[in-house]
Amino acid sequence: MDENQNTYSLEFTVRDYECDLQGVVNNANYQHYLEHARHEFLVERGISFADLHEAGIDLIVTRVEIEYKFPLRSRDRFVVKLNLKREGHVRLVFEQEILRVPDGKLIVKARVTGAAVNSEGRPVKPDEIVRQLGL
Repeated sequence: MDENQNTYSLEFTVRDYECDLQGVVNNANYQHYLEHARHEFLVERGISFADLHEAGIDLIVTRVEIEYKFPLRSRDRFVVKLNLKREGHVRLVFEQEILRVPDGKLIVKARVTGAAVNSEGRPVKPDEIVRQLGL
């Protein structure tokens, strides 16, 4: 991933209830980890979902691609990394990875595409967001 102002990482620890009967993290929980890291990234850069909604703009996920490489287990520590890029006029793409700590083993590789929509659900250029993020 590129090192720039639109990169970010957040560390987590697997909790017991996130695991299935096989003792590994249930696949749906990886999406929660990825989403939480995206939200924290945006919040730390001054992007408020509530303020955007009040202004008639909502950020939505339009596509999620996940490659599961290796499972996490209870109490594993891991970091979610992301790199944000602009794609076209309305799409923002989060390239994300989940890496186990401390060995850096690649657990998940993901590409999450999002867009901004108005109150009628129509795509809009996310100009203010792009400006705040320096894209």
